Amino acid sequence: MRISGPTAGRRGRAAAVIAVVLSCSAALTGPHLAAADGVPAPTTPAPALNWRPCPQDRHFDCATAKVPLDHADPRGRAIDLSVVRRKATRPGRRIGTLFFNPGGPGGPGTVQMPQNYARFPQEVRERFDIVSWDPRGVGNSTAVNCFATPQEAQAWIAGKPAGFPVGARQRDTWVAAYRELGRRCAQRDPALLRHVSTADSALDLDRLRRAVGEPKLTYLGISYGTILGATYAGLFPGKIRALVLDSNIAPSAWTGRAGDATRLPTFLRMGSDRTAAATLDRFLTLCGATTTAGCVFSAGGPDTTRDKFDRLMGRLRERPVGTWTYARTVADTVNGLYLVHPGWTELAARLQALWEGRVPGPSAPLTTPPVPAPYTGDEQAAAVFCGDSPNPRDPGLFHALEEAGAGGDAGRHWTWAAEPCATWPTTAAHRYTGPWDKPTAHPVLVVGTVHDPSTPYSNAQAMAEELADARLLTNTGYGHTALLNPSSCVNAHVSRYLVDGTLPPPGTTCAQDKAPFAAPKPRGGIDAGGGGTAGPVPNRPRPSGPSTR
Repeated sequence: MRISGPTAGRRGRAAAVIAVVLSCSAALTGPHLAAADGVPAPTTPAPALNWRPCPQDRHFDCATAKVPLDHADPRGRAIDLSVVRRKATRPGRRIGTLFFNPGGPGGPGTVQMPQNYARFPQEVRERFDIVSWDPRGVGNSTAVNCFATPQEAQAWIAGKPAGFPVGARQRDTWVAAYRELGRRCAQRDPALLRHVSTADSALDLDRLRRAVGEPKLTYLGISYGTILGATYAGLFPGKIRALVLDSNIAPSAWTGRAGDATRLPTFLRMGSDRTAAATLDRFLTLCGATTTAGCVFSAGGPDTTRDKFDRLMGRLRERPVGTWTYARTVADTVNGLYLVHPGWTELAARLQALWEGRVPGPSAPLTTPPVPAPYTGDEQAAAVFCGDSPNPRDPGLFHALEEAGAGGDAGRHWTWAAEPCATWPTTAAHRYTGPWDKPTAHPVLVVGTVHDPSTPYSNAQAMAEELADARLLTNTGYGHTALLNPSSCVNAHVSRYLVDGTLPPPGTTCAQDKAPFAAPKPRGGIDAGGGGTAGPVPNRPRPSGPSTR
């Protein structure tokens, strides 16, 4: 999640994130937007997409789409959407276009789809043009940018605590920094701030669908992209050809049940604090169960490795290693759990370096995207998240929540991730808040990973239950999203569903191809070798609590 700096980082291999949101009234809220049944009528032609080879990688095509700032005022101000495409590699067997959202909010699809293109199942790459875009307010599209110069942005980042605040002085600095960010944003482009909601992006997506000539939508959304996909299904239920939602945010947790929105931030409603704590506990357990040759941070056993981590966190509270404070390390640890290979091994190496009093080495460089790397400041995620999702408006509440939480170090990370919304200056003009159970033209495939450090498996269960017609595919593995943590079993099911609409049998479970800190297992099919079974869905993992992380 990328609000206050924490989230799935902008590292090229991890390229996915979570995040963000809607509100808690009925249907599509906002003046004059909804037509019959809450679906805005397409009163203007679809945008023209003049595809050209992308400037930095000619394997991809780039285009810019013009869309209304306010879909309720299609003849008013227009904004740009930056769009990227990779054509089907077997054009003779091409089925159509697959739209992809990489999560966030704030994930630039023009960067993250190309970086993760090889992770799409082979048959999907062969048979679909894969199209992604920078959502409105983000990246190379018309973007929320609240600073006049890059130097101003860097000065703002340097002036606030990294990760989350620790102690009264840092809490005051943190709150003041995000209050100042909101003030800057409100001054620079207040109209844009009110029109970057998930509903706005779903309406953009429908225009892009029409622009490529597809009668129905084929879509894969990960993390925050699951809420975008569910919102599209609510607005355009008759336009669904195939919808894959991977690492889900429960709509009811996202919009907030009665009373929740004033008491709990979005990520605590979702349970991100508890699932991060549980996944961190599994990381330390599996690390400790192997030798230092398998996991360099191992202390010879699960209990001793958990104790080593606790002692490291205690030391960093007292004596940072360079700029690696306790809070920065916790945020890096949570983010490092997103991608199992090579993320867990690299995380172990960073923790070991800090244990030895050394500054960790630099991360692997980003791969070069096919477009110029865009600015993706905190304000882009905050504009979507804080405008859409109900969160407490009292900054003083967050310290009490972190002290009362059961998520330990990881819980502090997720508690503070939504605090910028306490002082955010605007609310989205148009928000979709349900219903979520409109019958869709075709059923939806929901994929949930059991040990996910961001979106709990229970959220995937809830998504499957709250949609009118959805099938849950369980990935009994680790990390954030099955797309970025490969399972040949999951890929086979996803491919079959996208190609011909075939759903996995009820209760199907899959395993990842390669377990953490272990040699890869033989790859196989759905029924054998690849980890696929049809049986009961496992229970959601229970968090371990602050004493064991």
